[in-house]
Amino acid sequence: MEPESGASLSLLVDGMDSEVMSWVLQEFQAWVGEGTAWVVLDYLPPYSPELQPAERMWPLVNEAVANRYFETLEAMMAVVAERCQVLSADPATVRKHTLFHWWPRMKEST
Repeated sequence: MEPESGASLSLLVDGMDSEVMSWVLQEFQAWVGEGTAWVVLDYLPPYSPELQPAERMWPLVNEAVANRYFETLEAMMAVVAERCQVLSADPATVRKHTLFHWWPRMKEST
C-alpha cells in the first residue's frame, strides 16, 4: 500500500514460512518495479497500530465478511479477495484511510 497515491497490493496467504515470504517479496518487487523502490524499515513503538497505515485498511476489508456465515475458509477467502480487488481499484478510498498528516510525502520531480 502506498498511502500518498492510494495504490495497493493485496496478497492473501493462509500461512507464513520462508517459501511463502520469498513469494511475497517477489510479488512486491514485481508490483513496485525492479530497481524502483527500496524497503525502508521504520521501527514503531510496540502496540501502536494507529501508526501503521495498513492497519487502517482492515475495517474496509472486514466490511465484506462482518456478520456473515461461510461454509468454508475458502469461501470466506474468496470474498476477502474480491473485496481487496475492489479496494485496489479505488485508490481514493485507500488514500483517505491511510495518508496520515505525518506521512512523508513523495518529492515532486522537477
